Amino acid sequence: MKKTIVLLAAALVVAGPFVTSGRAQTRPGWFFDLETGGAFLGYCDVQIPGTDAGTRFSLTDDLSSSGTVFFRVRAGLDFGKRHRLWVLAAPLSIDGSGRLPYPLDYNGVQFPAGVSLTSTYRFNSWRLSYQYRLKDSKTLKIGLGFTAKIRDAGISIEGGGLESEKTNVGFVPIINFLVDWRFSDAWGLIFEGDALAAPQGRAEDVFIGLAYRPDAHWSFRGGYRLLEGGADNEEVYNFALVNYLVVGAAYHF
Repeated sequence: MKKTIVLLAAALVVAGPFVTSGRAQTRPGWFFDLETGGAFLGYCDVQIPGTDAGTRFSLTDDLSSSGTVFFRVRAGLDFGKRHRLWVLAAPLSIDGSGRLPYPLDYNGVQFPAGVSLTSTYRFNSWRLSYQYRLKDSKTLKIGLGFTAKIRDAGISIEGGGLESEKTNVGFVPIINFLVDWRFSDAWGLIFEGDALAAPQGRAEDVFIGLAYRPDAHWSFRGGYRLLEGGADNEEVYNFALVNYLVVGAAYHF
């Protein structure tokens, strides 16, 4: 995971001189962005394996899931007039607990009915994104691009002296988008995210909220973020929704 962050950051640093070559007349603009707030599972349905050999249960309905404080860090580069490149580190881990009135067959381990269980839902995301501004005016910015996402996901169950964890690390290509409407000199409305659906599953990470920009360097925002998606196959059935209450700040150099 640490190697992934280093590789993504290195890609951004190395790309900077190349994407600005031939555009010496345009000064590149680096930015750093921090987001935090509360994250809460809306639903999380699990069956591992995704065949009849596994028991389908819910981390939110059958167990009690607690919320968590989250952090996201993003750093990037605006170059030319319409291009943006950035890396994002978005770790997430949400714990839960409870008792099931029925036996649980999870990932090859059989947990007896009635034992006290603890759960951990992990969904770490590391992304490298490029976006092109289809429209770039003072009041309205519309962007569309591509995100290369590395997903480090896992669900662990422990109880009754037993434990089991199903992990999945993989590459996911996603489309990113941006609508940024500035309805006054300092205030604006932002709708942005990554989203894609395919026969193998779906993934959406979308933010909507207000932005306040007091000057050319600082911007602040607050709003709601939705993270949703999952997969349905013989190896795993898992669909989850995470609700975020978000505050964030960015500095443009």
